[in-house]
Amino acid sequence: MSAKIVIFAIFTTLFDSMRIVVQRVRSASVTIDGKIHSTIGTGLLVLAGIEEADTPEDAAWLAAKTVNLRLFDDSNGVMNLSAAETGSDIMIVSQFTLHASTRKGNRPSYIRAARPEKAVPVYEEFIARTEEMLGKKTATGIFGAMMDIELVNNGPVTIIIDSRNRE
Repeated sequence: MSAKIVIFAIFTTLFDSMRIVVQRVRSASVTIDGKIHSTIGTGLLVLAGIEEADTPEDAAWLAAKTVNLRLFDDSNGVMNLSAAETGSDIMIVSQFTLHASTRKGNRPSYIRAARPEKAVPVYEEFIARTEEMLGKKTATGIFGAMMDIELVNNGPVTIIIDSRNRE
């Protein structure tokens, strides 16, 4: 019986994490109900998925990672500059489907995604910390809304980061 408990603890530790997908873009926009809600030019589009175990500390760590990722070209054409260094825009959009499980069958399960009462404060903390570190407002979607996201991916450069791996 204790072996099952240990295995469950390891499994939940490995998979409970705030997860983000960072895409370097030439432009991005969020449209809700046929109206443009927000837009950015050159910068980063960040899709954020939150699980029940996530904390404000996870949001702070991911915000620092996002703002300081060296994904923009320097004068030699090498990805060596961050959004903070280039003054690039950042757009943050909530996306619970980042925690989809496709383990059983073909219909994804979203049971690992945090409920809104837990997810919204962590999402808002992520936005606030990103803005603080970036030194300007970020563009956002609306949590829980059906959104159309348009983007022109630059590179393409797409990075997946989660708060438990701390890579």
